[in-house]
Amino acid sequence: MSSPSSLPPLLYLGSEEVERLLPMGECIALMERALRDLALGAAVQPLRSVMRLDGRPGLLGFMPGQLQVPVDGSVAGIKVVSIFPGNRERGDESHFGAVLLFETETGRPIAHLDAAAITAIRTAAVSALATRLLARDDAGELALLGAGVQARTHLAALREVRELRRVRVWSRRPESARRFAAEESARHGLPVEAAPSAAAAVAGADLVCTVTASREPVLVGEWLSPGVHVNAVGSSVASARELDSAAVARSRLFVDRRESTINESGDFLFPLREGVIAEDHIQGEIGDLLLGRLPGRRSAAEITLFKSLGLAVEDLAAAHHVYRQALAQGRGIRLAAAAPHLP
Repeated sequence: MSSPSSLPPLLYLGSEEVERLLPMGECIALMERALRDLALGAAVQPLRSVMRLDGRPGLLGFMPGQLQVPVDGSVAGIKVVSIFPGNRERGDESHFGAVLLFETETGRPIAHLDAAAITAIRTAAVSALATRLLARDDAGELALLGAGVQARTHLAALREVRELRRVRVWSRRPESARRFAAEESARHGLPVEAAPSAAAAVAGADLVCTVTASREPVLVGEWLSPGVHVNAVGSSVASARELDSAAVARSRLFVDRRESTINESGDFLFPLREGVIAEDHIQGEIGDLLLGRLPGRRSAAEITLFKSLGLAVEDLAAAHHVYRQALAQGRGIRLAAAAPHLP
């Protein structure tokens, strides 16, 4: 019978620990490995399940998965997240939740991590990976539509893969854009400007990230300049979209997971229902690009689009890395140990 002291610790890791132990550059490398493994079939990635709360303007999302990882061989887990877009109007975060990790020999839980911090970092890291693969090498004029947490992490992430010369940010709340511009200019030492409109932010940009909670398009296809790369991030449900149909139709579309896109992405499903695009408009997954199965950008004038939905395997890769770093550094709060086997 195993003694309690021989069992792996069950760690709680909050947002500060996650942010400390998951630097953006390391997370981009983790996302590359996770999406490559997914494309090779070395991961389990079911569709997410979403429950609408009865009488409340919010959702609960459940995202399970399993992934091959260093040291432990394999890890399984689930992200449970609440989504309340209206919170932003009250100055609160729109997403809360937990990532739960389980080792796969006995099924014991090994870690409970703050999901908001994991999501903020890994989402931007995947966008940076897509940008590295699809944007022009000289791209450096960034437009951010949205001025929240994801705008902040996307600015940090894209700086890892491109030399940014200028950043413009737009928000439906002008004061949010102005505050973001002032804070991020000081943080990164580069010019960040608050734009008076989404169109003004996008004009002439060669990198665009949509990171809003909008249910209606905030990015219009006719605004896109030749050669621009777009990361569409904010919408993760079939009933909402950030891009109008023309923006999608004008672009070569790449996704994190094809199955998820055709079931969950309003940015894809709206133009599909309108007959503007067909299902084969999806060129492939980011993993396909990593494995050289299809070409990325084919010309300097081509418009490329990465539609990000977010995948459990991304959360698991990031969470397991944080867990291993916490063990090595003696960080985190040890919770009650899992019960030993009975004789």
